[in-house]
Amino acid sequence: MGPIDYVLSHVAPQLGVKRKLAQLKLKTLMNYDGASRGRRTAGWKATSTDADAAGLGSRARLRNLSRDMVRNRPYAVRGQAVVVNNVVGAGIIPAIETDDDGAKKRISDLVLGHLTSKNIDAYGELNIRGMQRVAMNAVFGDGEVLLRRRARDINRDPHLKLPFQVQMLEADHLDDSKMSNGANEVREGVEYDLWGKAVAYWLFDQHPGSASRKNDFTSKRVDASNIIHVRRLDRPGQTRGVPWLAPAILTLGELADYQEAQNLKQKISALLAGVIESDGSAGTVKFDEEDISGLEDLAPGALVHAKPGQKVNWSTPPTVDGYDQVMRQGIAAAAMALGITYEALAGDLSRVNFASGKMGRMEMDRNVEAWQQEIMIDQMCEGIEVWCREGYRLVKPKSQIKWSLKWTAPRRPLIDPTREVKAMISQIDAGLTSRQRTIRQLGGDPAVIRQERVADAGEEKADFPEATKKLEGNNA
Repeated sequence: MGPIDYVLSHVAPQLGVKRKLAQLKLKTLMNYDGASRGRRTAGWKATSTDADAAGLGSRARLRNLSRDMVRNRPYAVRGQAVVVNNVVGAGIIPAIETDDDGAKKRISDLVLGHLTSKNIDAYGELNIRGMQRVAMNAVFGDGEVLLRRRARDINRDPHLKLPFQVQMLEADHLDDSKMSNGANEVREGVEYDLWGKAVAYWLFDQHPGSASRKNDFTSKRVDASNIIHVRRLDRPGQTRGVPWLAPAILTLGELADYQEAQNLKQKISALLAGVIESDGSAGTVKFDEEDISGLEDLAPGALVHAKPGQKVNWSTPPTVDGYDQVMRQGIAAAAMALGITYEALAGDLSRVNFASGKMGRMEMDRNVEAWQQEIMIDQMCEGIEVWCREGYRLVKPKSQIKWSLKWTAPRRPLIDPTREVKAMISQIDAGLTSRQRTIRQLGGDPAVIRQERVADAGEEKADFPEATKKLEGNNA
């Protein structure tokens, strides 16, 4: 204890304690270079906001910038396609699971018939697999998407098998101006109860950026039971999502500017033109100024005329080398920000073989599996399953059959089917996994494949009876 601390401890003990605590905090802080404050950490942001407050005020701009990137930046479009194709692909397929085999077909015809037709879509455009793809596009580009249940009367709409449809809404439909509803707080269009749980959403019926001339921007309260809020959750207590391009926006923008500058440089390098000078002296052919092109019309291969006294002085900018290296490192950084591989984002397989390609895909496959389960299945698919159950009870109020939906994600692309299929068969034979699980990993439904194999066997037995008898005898 120094002399100042000694004096303060006797004269003002509380002040002495505060001084000592501050010294201890400073000493602890100085143990971590990353937490220091100085020239090396100047400009670093270290706010203590929660997950939703971190995007407050900038969420809409991030969303609009991300959409512009997807519209105009090739690598942003590619990144979205890679994520969506791997997470959703041709669709996450639902299947009915129940112990009552006799009722399985009836439930499938009703529930799956509704999901796999365009009647599930309030706009009448997509079935469940198409809606999954559009929803994942929105989660990537906007950070989130809302699915709203619209109740329907099947007596008035006999083409519907279940009494509801699903309307997909962009996050722009949320009313950011709403602040409260009674004792509940409303933040960015989401209403929370006293415990911080989302209980309702304040939505515009019409998109604020709609081209419609019939503008109606009065928001309405929609209970949370009629909303599925799909987004990626990375922090505890997080409710809202942010675009996946957020950490890569600057990198992709600078790469696009750099690439455009390189293209312009190549155009300028190809600017080989002939300049005809005329001083107006005797014997020189004269032209009317309206009939000749001037220096402003310089283009590769052009012949232009210079007015008397005009000359062309070319600048000599320094050459910019390392184009391939700069682009490769930039694309690699963007790929890491998105959670995919460089090869997938760039479409460049020139530097990989089977082993390196396989190892690179392993980490990406883990991300894809997590996104499939946590975003699409746990949020969107299981939310729609709840709506299907409630709709089924309205259509079949006396039914006591217990059933559930099993969702099968699209199969993981095989890099080398010859090797990988043999490895799967070896795992099944060794008892390390089951055939059903392996089939699901490949994107198939075990029940459907079992039925198809039985049907195939029956057809082969009918078409080739002698060969079938001989094969059965050999197997015996």
